[in-house]
Amino acid sequence: MTTIIDNFRYEQVRVADGVDLNVAVGGTGSPIVLLHGFPQTHLMWRHVAADLAADHTVICPDLRGYGDSSKPSADDPAVYSKRTMAADIVTLAGELGHDRFALAGHDRGALVAFRAGLDHPDVITHLACLDIVPTLDTWKVLNGVTAAVAFHIFLMAQPPRLPEIMISNSADAFFGHFLDAWGADPAAIPADVRAEYLRACAAAVPSIVADFRATAGIDIEQDQADLDAGNKLRMPVTVIQQDWGAQLGYDASAVWRAWAPDLSHHLVTAGHYMAESAPADITAFLHEMLAR
Repeated sequence: MTTIIDNFRYEQVRVADGVDLNVAVGGTGSPIVLLHGFPQTHLMWRHVAADLAADHTVICPDLRGYGDSSKPSADDPAVYSKRTMAADIVTLAGELGHDRFALAGHDRGALVAFRAGLDHPDVITHLACLDIVPTLDTWKVLNGVTAAVAFHIFLMAQPPRLPEIMISNSADAFFGHFLDAWGADPAAIPADVRAEYLRACAAAVPSIVADFRATAGIDIEQDQADLDAGNKLRMPVTVIQQDWGAQLGYDASAVWRAWAPDLSHHLVTAGHYMAESAPADITAFLHEMLAR
């Protein structure tokens, strides 16, 4: 690894048969796990993690299929389901000595965090989701030409082979497009961190595609089952996002409140990579959440 979170220790932790997660751990105190998004690694939390480590044990893994974590073959849809990936995180925290913890996720990591909150309500004490709506709602709000902002999720929903070939043949251009298009402040992702994101993503194309493909299949089925059963997030939930509702024509707060009765909803203007472009603001929101 060429870039690390300073003053954090690194280890590989076995979370399932043949699956090890690369994880950075720092600080002391009550635990919080931070899950990264696409097309990034745990490094996206480097500023927020350092701040939170002053009074919390901060755990920053690379998700299965990303960064320097294991990339099992997607020979079954469940391999990259958010349920499986959430179970990884609960096992990881347990292996590190924490049977209850707060959880924050951004983008893909927020989908994993959302599933962890539904599946493990006695484990997750507080939940923060950055710049998403839940899977079912994502597909519902992407309509017409405005859906072009998320063309990649339609591409990676296609059957195996074509998306993997197309993305592998232009990996830096593909992943770099999102780093450029979704950021409010180009300086927020310096050259060494950008290079690390591109390196990690180019080495993980099949597993990244499998993660997104699951969100067009098994993840929908599992979320729909929870919706039909009336299951909701039982812990305090904080949502921090851009005003996607204004752009795509829906009430983001109402979407989230249907899943999270104890909701604190915040709109920000820091762009998608808000933990890097406005880390002090995100840290403050997380401190506020942890105090609830």
